[in-house]
Parts: sequence; C-alpha cells; structure tokens
Amino acid sequence: MSRIAILAFGIVASAYCAPFTDPFRPPREMEGPVAGASAPAGPRLESVLIAPDRRIAVINGQQYSEGATFGEGRVLRISETEVVIRRQGRDEALKLYPQDVKRASGSPDEGR
Repeated sequence: MSRIAILAFGIVASAYCAPFTDPFRPPREMEGPVAGASAPAGPRLESVLIAPDRRIAVINGQQYSEGATFGEGRVLRISETEVVIRRQGRDEALKLYPQDVKRASGSPDEGR
C-alpha cells in the first residue's frame, strides 16, 4: 500500500514541477518584441480566420470583417497572410508575419 502512495505522490509532484511548454506557441523568431522594447506604432494584425462564409481579422485585439470600418478607414481585403485597409485614399497592408522571419531549415516550403 505504501508503494502505491509513494508512486502516486511522485507522479503528482512531477506533474507540478515539469516545465511544460505550449506546443502551439510560435518559435521565438516569430514572436513580437519583448516587453520593454519599442513596439511599432500603428495597427497590428494578430490573427486571421477564413471560413467558407466569412473572413475575420483580429487587429489590435478587435475583430473586423471585410468592409468593416477601421478607425477612419475601411477593411478592403482579408487573406491568409495580410489585411488591406484603405485610409485617407491610401491602401495599407498589414502582414501577419514580419518580413525578416526566416523559415526553419527542412520546412515543407523549402526549395519552392
């Protein structure tokens, strides 16, 4: 009986001590600036949802669909990797991923 109790205690204790990481967290190269670093001014595209019946973009924590008003502009287009906003007669593309992120070697898109 004491062996079972010790085994159960060991399993529970190891679960609380293990440094689990989030498997869905992007690599550090793709994360935004760390706290204290100067963040870029202006809107930031955080997420995109594309379904057969709708397209939604999360910009600065708020959801927008195509044609929605964004500040003094309007969301023109939502694609898999960017959102185009027209403000003051100019089109501005918000990218989901920064331009300077390099793909990991051995990625499926390598060599295309």
